[in-house]
Amino acid sequence: MAVAELGETVSELRQAYESGRTRSLAWRQAQLRGLLRLLKEQQETAFEALHEDLGKHRAEAYRDEVGLLMKSANVALRQLGKWMTPEKVWVPLVAFPATGQIVPEPLGVILIFACWNVPLGLSLEPLIGAIAAGNAVALKPSELSPCTAKFLAENVGKYMDAAAVKVVQGGPEVGEQLMEHRWDKVLFTGSPRVGRAVMAAASKHLTPVALELGGKCPCIFDMMSSARELQIAVNRIVGAKWSCCAGQACLAIDYLLVEERYLPVLLKVLKSTMKRFFSDADAMARIVNARHFQRLSNLLKDKEVAPSILHGGSMDAENLYIEPTILLNPPLDSAIMTEEIFGPLLPIITLKKIEDSIAFVRTMPKPLALYAFTGDAKLRRRIVEETSSGSVTFNDAVVQYAIDALPFGGVGQSGSGQYHGKYSFEMFSHKKAVMKRGYLIELTLRYPPWNERKIALMRHLYRFDYFGFVLCFLGLRR
Repeated sequence: MAVAELGETVSELRQAYESGRTRSLAWRQAQLRGLLRLLKEQQETAFEALHEDLGKHRAEAYRDEVGLLMKSANVALRQLGKWMTPEKVWVPLVAFPATGQIVPEPLGVILIFACWNVPLGLSLEPLIGAIAAGNAVALKPSELSPCTAKFLAENVGKYMDAAAVKVVQGGPEVGEQLMEHRWDKVLFTGSPRVGRAVMAAASKHLTPVALELGGKCPCIFDMMSSARELQIAVNRIVGAKWSCCAGQACLAIDYLLVEERYLPVLLKVLKSTMKRFFSDADAMARIVNARHFQRLSNLLKDKEVAPSILHGGSMDAENLYIEPTILLNPPLDSAIMTEEIFGPLLPIITLKKIEDSIAFVRTMPKPLALYAFTGDAKLRRRIVEETSSGSVTFNDAVVQYAIDALPFGGVGQSGSGQYHGKYSFEMFSHKKAVMKRGYLIELTLRYPPWNERKIALMRHLYRFDYFGFVLCFLGLRR
């Protein structure tokens, strides 16, 4: 897209927002209904695009993207009126007569950068929040998932207000050109490297930025109390590692921590479960492109890491396929343990005591998610209190992403800002404080000239000690 055309696009979005139509409840509801029609009527085309880009099975595509988006849009439709209602707040008696409220207002014109691994979901999930909040939106899908980007470009304008919601296609140069313009907020999902560039560019206009960056999400595995619990736990681990875009997901388990004595039984169940889940070639997505395939291949070919391969490890460069792979105790200073893996490779680190996992996690940058399979209440409490992460999930993994009542977002190097459900609405809204007072009471102690008596009276007011204030005012107390 030419620079002039980009400028025209941004100008049209600004005009649409300034017209005021995006603020109405009716407009917001209409956009959400349009999005729901898009996902229903173009569902098969969406499945085809996701399969072409990433080899996703239609079941995985529905579970992680299409179905999840329909749920989110329906939640927003049901709750939108409540979210938009001003919130009354308490005002101190000293301000009487007065009222206070918080009024949510749209920020303005929003720019959303989506990533390639969940290209439909991570484009439209934040879009739901942005339009629910009454904004005009520019959406830039990732160029690394071209079929999904094309699908969005061809359909969003047909089902939604084409002047207020626009899809902009292109590579990094288009992203850079977009950041030359003024936005009222930018949401970026992707790598820390590009996230830094987005923040640097946003500083030119003092544009607020929300970042969803990922990181190395650890999984602490304590011994289960029964064979049934063990199997369920392993089902959830395998699903959260290899069934989410072949591990190419920011919330996917990055490495596993387990006590040495429990390793044999865990490995046995892991291998049998992997065999059962992935007996069909199309049950797992493929690596997105040759560059990422080579990156993952290099992680395994590292001469210090290769001896730690315990299971799997085969690769098919032509079909961009890497077999689900388990590694045992690779060097902690190797790339596979210092960089986010973002692929179907699972290092397992053994510990003398499972309690040592807390210290291990604390040596790493703060992750987007931390998972722990344990029935030990004391260990759960310590994990919550002594570690920092975007979220903590016990006895499951990744499913927290689908819970609208829970915010999704990182902390520290794993990102900033939170969305999903009402949190999406709030991310793209400004909470405007509104106060109204009458003229019945006027306390002149707030104005000069100053004296010690006025200070004494103010001390009582700031402690909400109205009885003491009255006594001081009457000269009965100093």
